[in-house]
Amino acid sequence: MRRFVMTAAAVAALGCGLAACQSATPFQAATPGGHGYSELRIEPARWRVSFSGNSLTSRETVEKYLLYRAAQLTVEQGFDWFEPTERHTERNTRYVGTSTYWSTWGSQWNPHWGFGGPWGWRRRDFWGPGWPSDIDVRQVNRYEASTEIVMGKAPPPAGQQVFDAHQVLANLGPLVAKPDAS
Repeated sequence: MRRFVMTAAAVAALGCGLAACQSATPFQAATPGGHGYSELRIEPARWRVSFSGNSLTSRETVEKYLLYRAAQLTVEQGFDWFEPTERHTERNTRYVGTSTYWSTWGSQWNPHWGFGGPWGWRRRDFWGPGWPSDIDVRQVNRYEASTEIVMGKAPPPAGQQVFDAHQVLANLGPLVAKPDAS
């Protein structure tokens, strides 16, 4: 029994340690199935740009990184300004429950709950008495923003809302967290 408790404590400590290592998505190219920026060329001066953040990345940060990538791409393509023609931000929400209880499936698909206390581990049937009453549910949001941009060279067209790509890079650059070079 002592070995079981020591193993459970070690697994819990490892899980807490790994959770503490997670941080907001830095400004980086998206990895397959991961988070970061991506783009798709539609025409020579028209692109679709996206940025996807993890659950620790705020909506404001996702939209700021999208704007920064649009400016970066504009300069890389030899243009001076860009105009967003469409812009969308999606929020993906999931709910996570936490409790002092743990859940397993018993034999013959009979779920049961267990909990630790001063008297050791106890088992409670899923449908019977002892249903956990202290489950904490929290909302976890993840944001993804996308825009279609049209690029152009100076001077910008009058009467349209365009962004000077060089100014966007200069103003937002200090606010962009890049990944560690380790």
